[in-house]
Amino acid sequence: MLKAGIVGLPNVGKSTLFNALTKTRKAEAANYPFCTIDPNVGVVQVPDSRLQPIATLVGTSTVIPAAIEMVDIAGLVEGASRGEGLGNKFLANVREVDAIVHVVRCFEDDDVIHNMGRVDPIADAEVIMTELILADVESASGQLQKNDKKARGKDKEATANVALLDRLIPHLNEGKPANLLEMDEDERARIKSFCLLSSKPMLYACNLKEEETADPKSNPNLAAFQEWASKQQDANCCVISAKMEEELSDLSEEESKEYLEAMGVDDSGVTSLIRGTYDLLGLASYLTAGEKEARAWTFKKGMTAPQCAGVIHTDFEKKFIKAEVVSYHDLIEAGSMQVARENGKLRLEGKEYIFMDGDVALFKCNA
Repeated sequence: MLKAGIVGLPNVGKSTLFNALTKTRKAEAANYPFCTIDPNVGVVQVPDSRLQPIATLVGTSTVIPAAIEMVDIAGLVEGASRGEGLGNKFLANVREVDAIVHVVRCFEDDDVIHNMGRVDPIADAEVIMTELILADVESASGQLQKNDKKARGKDKEATANVALLDRLIPHLNEGKPANLLEMDEDERARIKSFCLLSSKPMLYACNLKEEETADPKSNPNLAAFQEWASKQQDANCCVISAKMEEELSDLSEEESKEYLEAMGVDDSGVTSLIRGTYDLLGLASYLTAGEKEARAWTFKKGMTAPQCAGVIHTDFEKKFIKAEVVSYHDLIEAGSMQVARENGKLRLEGKEYIFMDGDVALFKCNA
């Protein structure tokens, strides 16, 4: 399962958000720096409005959504790349995740300590990005030395690595993240092998007060931060109130709906955050439906039909013959698999078929 790491400066709401997303109290949320030391890990269900209609259509009461893994990582401080605070532990934990959910504090509250002494989400984000870049400079320099030795021995892969690293290191030294370097398709594939922190896709979670969620523009820090974030490649923004999310996680579905109505919002923001993280990881869902369950299965965008069959069981990939596939919308419009088949919407796809988000599938495999 792919992992997304929740990062941020101390006291920005990371652990509160983690608890809300995972509906647990694994992470201590306290008003002092470094209340999280070892990373907390939890599984988060991915909201999918397509599952219940599919379940109703096939007559099952069991619905199983897709899931992703979230990691709550200790707060970072300026100087982490030199070992300040929990720097070395923080950077090692970030290296192990596939994408980053960066919580930035946009709310003002005199009762909640701010590590930098003032609320400035752009400055906070730049502190963390700078530390990631500084760690990447050290890592890239070490990799350049290793590859340079191999390149002198006429190693083609090493020679290509050296050419990319020679361009990358000056770029990093200018304070620019790795993902902003101009690269061709081959270089983008190559840079992944360097495991750089600043090349990981990032989603900014802008943490507001509960009362600001109905009118996010009322927050004086948000607009400027969103404009800044729009200039960062592979980075999106999501507006959320971690405190509200934590309170909602303790309520029933009906109570949650009443609470949100009282706050003047349709959705708390957690749905868009989870979906945004799912997209950030390059993931999508296909659906299966039968008498026992309606279920969403996670696959990496671009996977073929046999690979998607292998998500259910590795033997299904090896013994794959065909896949019966219909899009969610075509199935709902038809009202049943049989009608979808009669209307020509249910297709037989082979080994080369690339699965799409929302495909409803039944795999045919050798015994």
